[in-house]
Amino acid sequence: MTGFYGRPTAAELVAAVAEFLEADVREATSGQVNFHARVAANALRIVERELLSPGDSDVRAALADLGFADEAALAASIRAGELDGRDDEVIACLRTLVKHRLAVSHPGYDSE
Repeated sequence: MTGFYGRPTAAELVAAVAEFLEADVREATSGQVNFHARVAANALRIVERELLSPGDSDVRAALADLGFADEAALAASIRAGELDGRDDEVIACLRTLVKHRLAVSHPGYDSE
C-alpha cells in the first residue's frame, strides 16, 4: 500500500533508519554508542509497527461499544465508577486495548 505522500512511506523511512542503526552503526561501534543505537532502533521498530498496524479500527470499535471516543474518557469513567456492573464489557474492551498495544510494542508476546 502506498501512503498519501507516495513512496517511500513514513513506515519505510522509519524502517530504513532502524536498519541503518541495527546494521551499520551497531557493527561500527561498541559500548554506550552501540547500546544507544540499539535502543533507538528498537524505538523506531515500535513506530514502524504502529504505522503499519491494522488494529486501530478494533480499538476504536471496542471503545465505541462502551460509548467512548478515546482511552482517556474510558479511564475517567472507570475512575468515576460509571461502569460499575459492566465488568464483562469493560474487561473485553481492555483486553482489546492491551492486545493492540502489545502487538505494537512487543510482537509475539501473546504467543509466548
